Amino acid sequence: MSAQTTHPRVTVFGANGHTGRFVVAELLERGFTPVLSGRDAAKLAASSAADSGLEIRPASVDDPAALDRALSGADAVINCAGPFATTAAPLIEAALRAGIPYVDVAAEIEANHDTFTHFADRARSAGTVIVPAMAFYGGLGDLLATAAMGDWKNADEVHVAYGLSSWHPTAGTRAAGQVSHDRRAGRRVRYRDGALAYHDATSPTLTWSFPEPMGERSVLGDFTMADAVTIPSHLPIPDVHVYMATEAANDLASAATPAPEPTDERGRSAQTFLVDVRVRRGSGERRASASGRDIYAITAPLAVEAVHRILTGRTRATGVASAGAVFDAPDFLRALSDHLSVEVAP
Repeated sequence: MSAQTTHPRVTVFGANGHTGRFVVAELLERGFTPVLSGRDAAKLAASSAADSGLEIRPASVDDPAALDRALSGADAVINCAGPFATTAAPLIEAALRAGIPYVDVAAEIEANHDTFTHFADRARSAGTVIVPAMAFYGGLGDLLATAAMGDWKNADEVHVAYGLSSWHPTAGTRAAGQVSHDRRAGRRVRYRDGALAYHDATSPTLTWSFPEPMGERSVLGDFTMADAVTIPSHLPIPDVHVYMATEAANDLASAATPAPEPTDERGRSAQTFLVDVRVRRGSGERRASASGRDIYAITAPLAVEAVHRILTGRTRATGVASAGAVFDAPDFLRALSDHLSVEVAP
């Protein structure tokens, strides 16, 4: 890969999607050269025109030759196109053929598990870095849990609570959620005793004490997200508990909830978030939290910072690795200070 080029070329698959557009904008702001790829040539052309004539390379995941052309000469690829159960494997295969790192923003539990299961050995043998779930769900929680662990080598359990002011899901979120729902036959999933387990129990309604100014909020328990794959992939923690603010969970459950609407010059919605992570070992507890605006917009600096660190050699692992395993978590979080307010209290 040509990691030393002045303006590294990064192929963005799904560049015309909601999150993909944030990623393209972040790449441009950081001095990268985005190459726009995806399934819809007309939408890519419209995005290219809006971004001053960026190169477009339409491709479909069922056309390996087109994917190879999309990645030809690129230094890395960021996959923003869900459902990732359909797109991740073909894009990873293409990245392995091209010998370049792969990053995606998948929130689908099963798709992320598939990536670790099916590509770990091949990616390690190839010396390639593959980072799934480098996004708000999966990546951020993993970075916070890793930072909170500090010098602990293991812990008994980790709790990840999502305090979202609202959740206006994109069409892509809804489509990916339906795929996951169908794959698990409508069952729920949790990570207990060192393994993913499926169940039919109703999610309990609980109270979570978030850091101020949010304070106590009603949350749904067992609202398992990609953190149940990323965190235990490298941290010896047998139980991962995830909670979601009830308002946000209700938004997601309602078919009437509209897609997010831009409210500032960067295209971000008015939605805010606070992610609170607590790691427990015996009677001890360590905590880390992050707050910011727009769960889709924050995914862009997470993914682009990951690519930047991979291309500049600031990694701790090869093969398939989560954010907390491959990067220095506290340093990574500090690098996002323009986008996130982070507090770590070991």
